[in-house]
Amino acid sequence: MPKISIIVPVYNVEKYLQKCVDSILAQSFRDYELILVDDGATDASPSICDDYAEKDQRVKVIHKQNGGLSDARNAGINVASAPFLGFIDSDDYIAPDMYEQLYFDMIDGQADLAICGIYDIYENKDPKQLPEVRKVLTPEQTLKMILDAKLISVHAVNKLYRREIFSKIRYPVNVITEDAAVIIPILQACKKVVINTKQQYYYVHHVGTISSRSFSDRDLDTISVWERNEEIVKRTFPALSYACHTRVCWANFLVLDKIMVSKNWRTIAVRKKIILFLKKNWRFIIKNNRLTKGRKLAFLALVINEVLYRQIILQTKTTLGD
Repeated sequence: MPKISIIVPVYNVEKYLQKCVDSILAQSFRDYELILVDDGATDASPSICDDYAEKDQRVKVIHKQNGGLSDARNAGINVASAPFLGFIDSDDYIAPDMYEQLYFDMIDGQADLAICGIYDIYENKDPKQLPEVRKVLTPEQTLKMILDAKLISVHAVNKLYRREIFSKIRYPVNVITEDAAVIIPILQACKKVVINTKQQYYYVHHVGTISSRSFSDRDLDTISVWERNEEIVKRTFPALSYACHTRVCWANFLVLDKIMVSKNWRTIAVRKKIILFLKKNWRFIIKNNRLTKGRKLAFLALVINEVLYRQIILQTKTTLGD
């Protein structure tokens, strides 16, 4: 039995898949199985997966109908045989010793979850260097760091999990913020978490046009997921309520930005509800040291005039330092 099951959902990523898989097969930690979940891809991705399975006995391939990222991850979890699980997105790649670090950090710390740092890779931007920190934390301490979003994040992909964590947890299907939706149940299933912020995961951000950042109804998941998280935090980790409410405000800003870059922004009625929520939280937003100066200035513009806010968002290539 392998020690780690690495699950990679695959959907129409023929351009990136080889770099991803090669980085996994080059791991210094060798005792793993790689589960490639073909989620009904219509390009060359399925045959690329099959080619890898023919060449390396550690590679397993699942071919299934398209069900989305969460459904593909769940399919991988269901067939995983190892006591530890990891997830990789198929357009990303990892450092050669990532799983060695995660595995031995987890064993040495007697933890249920191990987390490493992420390099955010942009086309025309140097990746940000993080300070290297190694700590064994409680679930509440870990959630605080995730909510602060400075060293670690909600992402599923830079983590190693004990298999038992997923005995009662699966990723929600048809929810675009699936990582945020399960992070609190995952932490509640842990006794100890080890973090080592050495950046070992390369998270590739593909540059899109303004229109590709525009709104769809599914974006509202971001708000609803963080609202549900806030309710859980109030009950179980009340000391983190302020930090979690900051995330709820951030989610509303994120969705509003997508609405405001849409050509039909005036016809999207939900924007009025979001703007009303943000205005009701004006004191919380202005005094909040977790939100950037740029975000606060844009918010003041929103209070004055939504057209002015839209102009600011359109002139900003990325979101305002959130």
